[in-house]
Amino acid sequence: FVFKLTVAKQQDHFFQAAYLEERDAWVRDIKKAIHHIDGGQRFSRKSTRKSIRLPETINLSALYLSMKDPEKGIKELKLEKDKRVFNHCFTGTCVIDWLVSSSYIRNRKEGLLLASSLLSEGYLQPAGDTSKAAAEGLSDTPFLDLSDAYYYFPDSGFFCEGYSSDDDVVLKEEFRGTIVKQGCLLKQ
Repeated sequence: FVFKLTVAKQQDHFFQAAYLEERDAWVRDIKKAIHHIDGGQRFSRKSTRKSIRLPETINLSALYLSMKDPEKGIKELKLEKDKRVFNHCFTGTCVIDWLVSSSYIRNRKEGLLLASSLLSEGYLQPAGDTSKAAAEGLSDTPFLDLSDAYYYFPDSGFFCEGYSSDDDVVLKEEFRGTIVKQGCLLKQ
């Protein structure tokens, strides 16, 4: 789950994520930043609260903790789609159903708004092609209220079985050099 970033001074920087989806999210966000900067635009991550006008009474951190509650929260499942097994995840429909049953929202439309906010702020992550495409802006909403759109909590231990891609192969020769700084990726 490594990717390489080459900067203008021809320095190579290697980043390693904990799992495939985390790597893809970092690559997507870095590409978006490069696109904005190359286009002469300023790049800054907008706060969800400001961009979609969430009520001040909604605390996304507290909501996230409620969703993760082992007793009353969203149940993490092992789901299968397209010969791939997604571990520790749940469907978009489950999220909206849970928000309605927990009285956080009045209807499914409000649920899409709130779930999109959770996704945008990093409390939920897309898993699988359907939810990833929506999160990248290829759908009307970033979050999908569908039973085949999968999501996971970023600290859940999510992993996908049965995925293989030639793009994931990185040659060992590329890792020659001195480690200048070692650390881990952090995104919220």
